[in-house]
Amino acid sequence: MLETVQHARAFEELLTRKGKPIRLPTILELHEAVFHGIKDDAGQWRRVNVRIAGTQHVPPRMERVVSMMSEWIESQAKRDTLGEDVFSLAAWMHFGFESIHPFSDGNGRVGRLLLNLHFLKHNWPPVHILPPDRSRYLTSLDMGHAGTLTDLVEFLELAMGRSLLDLLDQVGTREDELRPLKKLAGKSPYSAKYLGLRASQDRLPALKVSGDWHTSERAIRVYRELVAR
Repeated sequence: MLETVQHARAFEELLTRKGKPIRLPTILELHEAVFHGIKDDAGQWRRVNVRIAGTQHVPPRMERVVSMMSEWIESQAKRDTLGEDVFSLAAWMHFGFESIHPFSDGNGRVGRLLLNLHFLKHNWPPVHILPPDRSRYLTSLDMGHAGTLTDLVEFLELAMGRSLLDLLDQVGTREDELRPLKKLAGKSPYSAKYLGLRASQDRLPALKVSGDWHTSERAIRVYRELVAR
């Protein structure tokens, strides 16, 4: 319970960090913020060698963590300065961080905080990786170890699409209101069944509400324009 509360507080504090560059102390502070009073090594680089369950990837030995994180920070800053695409850089950052696995525990939470700090710094809303996403998320990381980050980029773009849907539902126009597919089908050339299929295939940004897919008129219009290209 304490971890959940502290993680939520650390998430809220990302807004105060968005105007500052990401440094090694930033990462340690995020870990400390989430795990203070929970883990003895909160805010400290790992001093043990670790394995990641469910993957063949072996993180670097503990004595290499600080140097590799320093290289990660330097490369991130350089690529950001050169104007790399926000989602390509996000995928590279997240994959690199999780591959190094710099903490004995809590790498997932801190990695996602850093990911969202990156998005906030570029004026994008945060993304949320939900339990149903776990399989595809882990597969996209495995593909990174196989040499391609394309799957992770696409996964992050989809997650951002959902975040934008949710945000626009709250602050946008009537065209942005989230509604059940069956109510939107009559206003589009697509049936509710087709829209549901595309949503389940991650081709149409949509959110599940009480077990039913919801999207907006704008999302369907944008999808239609992309399909017509």
